[in-house]
Amino acid sequence: MVDIAARFNEIRDSLPDEVRLVVASKSRSVEEIRQVVEAGARIIGENYTYPEAVRKYEELGDLTDEIRWELIGHLQKNDINKALPIFDRLQTVESVSKARHIDKRVEKAGRETVPALIEVNSGQEENKYGIDPDEESLKEIIDGLKDLSHLKLEGLMTMGPYSGDPEDARPYFKVTRELFEVGKDYVKGEGSMEVLSMGMSNSYEVAVEEGANMVRIGTGIFGPR
Repeated sequence: MVDIAARFNEIRDSLPDEVRLVVASKSRSVEEIRQVVEAGARIIGENYTYPEAVRKYEELGDLTDEIRWELIGHLQKNDINKALPIFDRLQTVESVSKARHIDKRVEKAGRETVPALIEVNSGQEENKYGIDPDEESLKEIIDGLKDLSHLKLEGLMTMGPYSGDPEDARPYFKVTRELFEVGKDYVKGEGSMEVLSMGMSNSYEVAVEEGANMVRIGTGIFGPR
């Protein structure tokens, strides 16, 4: 049986102080989430709003008050109303169009603003969402978000193509970090970009080396699904 608390603490203690750990809980049980929260986890990342995140949020009850919830998977347009009461931040805003749909619904969800990260399709994979990894695409979506009243841009995230060798991910993390620096300069004086979310269980160490200050780890904590 996997010692979830021990794995969580081992990974957390190995990270630099400035790097935040998101526990990726896709397909994990409520009991597993309880264990990792009791071990000290305070940021939970979910990939699917409905029904998975909705169910877990309801079943965890008062424990949800101790947790920040991050959406780390694609947000379907018809799930926006369900996502806004749950997630403290949306990490996967991939277009101005999607951002506008979210912005229109924020007040109805009883919120003033919703923090968001722009998703970068760093590997330019056809089956993945995100902006192209170039300055023009980044500036275009930043400009689009500037016109919105209820979405607060806080940084970038990327997945990168999966590979068994963590080093294969390095070029994708590097290009996203370079875009992150471009974005910080571009919004200077008009907002902030402080979060760079990159790296998962097999690649987070490389991601941190390339500048990530947030990593998303599931299997490394919970063990294989």
